[in-house]
Amino acid sequence: MNIFIEENQEEYKKAVAFFVTNISSLRTGRATAAIFDRVFVNVYGTLSPLNSISSITVSDPKSMIINTWDKSLLKDTEKALTEANLGVSVVNEGDKLRVIFPQMTEENRLHLVKQLNEKHETAKISIRQIRDEIKTSIEKAQIEKEITEDDKFKYLRELEDKTKEMYNELKEIRDKKEADIMTV
Repeated sequence: MNIFIEENQEEYKKAVAFFVTNISSLRTGRATAAIFDRVFVNVYGTLSPLNSISSITVSDPKSMIINTWDKSLLKDTEKALTEANLGVSVVNEGDKLRVIFPQMTEENRLHLVKQLNEKHETAKISIRQIRDEIKTSIEKAQIEKEITEDDKFKYLRELEDKTKEMYNELKEIRDKKEADIMTV
């Protein structure tokens, strides 16, 4: 294996993991707790992730129940959910919050797919940046006579293969998410 790619393998993994995390907040046709991953609640002056101050349960395919462990945080949680602009309705039931996912229209689905494609393109840019850094390292090593010119070309070919492999992995993830979004 290409030593330059091996040294940056973790960067590739981070780019893919960030893409997966980034698209997890996109709504699909059914209720899922992943949509709340980026919701932060003001807890006594400190922003805390929603899932660290409450339990989140799916009550049916179109709604979820959020029970805050400290009932005094219910109003702040409701406010955070409303401000997060998730496209959901929040109903305060006194001791818990019910989050209702409205039926998605074709227009909503197409808008989400557009957002998905933008996030996919951003992930591809990250992969290209990693590729460019590795390419620079390979060229520098050849100039400094650490590797031969033949090795340089071999490593660059392997780098292009790795880049295509990473693009395909991102595309598979994107395609799966798009299918989830478009499923009625």
